[in-house]
Amino acid sequence: MGRVPARGVAGWRTIACVVTADRLRAHLLTAGLAGVVGTTREESLRSYRLFAARDPRVLIGLDPVGAWGEREVLALMADRCGVTADPGRRSGPEIIDPERTLTALDACAGRLAEAARRRVPVLLGTGHPHRLLGFYAVLADALSAAGCEILTPAQGRCVDITTRFGLRTATLDYVRGVGLVRGATAQRSGGEPGAHTHSPLPVRAALAAAADAGGPLPGLVIGDHGWICGAGQLGFESVGPADVNDPAPFVGQAEGVVSVVIPVDDGAQSDYYLPLTRYVLNRACLSQ
Repeated sequence: MGRVPARGVAGWRTIACVVTADRLRAHLLTAGLAGVVGTTREESLRSYRLFAARDPRVLIGLDPVGAWGEREVLALMADRCGVTADPGRRSGPEIIDPERTLTALDACAGRLAEAARRRVPVLLGTGHPHRLLGFYAVLADALSAAGCEILTPAQGRCVDITTRFGLRTATLDYVRGVGLVRGATAQRSGGEPGAHTHSPLPVRAALAAAADAGGPLPGLVIGDHGWICGAGQLGFESVGPADVNDPAPFVGQAEGVVSVVIPVDDGAQSDYYLPLTRYVLNRACLSQ
């Protein structure tokens, strides 16, 4: 099992300028990460219907125990994200309350601070490498500098993932300590940015490989989509961002399976997420 060696503070200190809550709130609204976001109401309601029908494409690794109908999912998303709870609103742009985003970022910072204090092994992964790879990579650098082992189990392992085009074989890879998958026609390992997937199979493969090798197992998993839900469902503490049309992480949090979910638009350009990373690291006292 490959692992990322610890790095010095110099590797990430350049992004450690202080981002206050007021400045970040303004950035969230200006960048469209919160407030009026790119996700549409139609997209959200369709996902809520599919979740209520237990469609595995929307469950993304979660096995909910509650009776989550469409109205219950909508009520939860209104509570956790700030979308309108009115089921009669069927169209238009979706809304994320920036105060809820800030509160969740604070909670995420607390989890990272605790992981750094205990120096637990950490596993990071994303199904949106085009957008979120940099967000996770900076967190990986900071946690590594704090003494946490950044795990990269099952690197190079093939994973068969069902897509809208049928069953496709992908390869699990790590870029800057962050797990992602590559399609069969992808370029050499280490290239960027990787393939888009919501599947929980990559994190399941990674955790199984770590267990088969005798550990270490992660004390914290940081990721999105299938990474956060798949790890949480298997009993690992997991934190990460989710958009308003991805109800599974929020349901997982409501049922105690996922620890922290950050409501945020996940389709913005990658550099828009850097101030969120700065804010979390400062709140976690990992940016000094």
